[in-house]
Amino acid sequence: MTQAPLRRLIDLPGVDDLELKALMKPRYADPDARDEFPEIDALTQALFGLTGDAAEAVELPADWDDIHRLEGADLAEAFEALGWDVTDKRRKPLRLLPHYALPLALAIRGVAGELPFHAEPDHPTTDWGSSLAADAARFRKR
Repeated sequence: MTQAPLRRLIDLPGVDDLELKALMKPRYADPDARDEFPEIDALTQALFGLTGDAAEAVELPADWDDIHRLEGADLAEAFEALGWDVTDKRRKPLRLLPHYALPLALAIRGVAGELPFHAEPDHPTTDWGSSLAADAARFRKR
């Protein structure tokens, strides 16, 4: 059975732009700096329907595993197990992942918020029509 490809967080609208800002101004990545940069909450609201504060206010289920408290590669692996690639092109966790982790985890698990629309991959086309036409041509020759 073929596993579905991972959804890439960096491919969602606005994520790559904020990653670039965090590269230029590392303070963006500081989890305590969210109030200084309202565009972070605006992006999580647009993508997942939750701001950071709203996500923190959600009552977590009893069996919640605190995925959002993991760091670095451990956090990236945990999201990969849930079907999401949260790394950059060099396979390093995104700089702003601490800001996205809780809203994304809540949305993935259906606790709160929602995941952005993702179109189903195109179904492979079959050539049964051309095969049928070839069979008909062979039949006529007999």
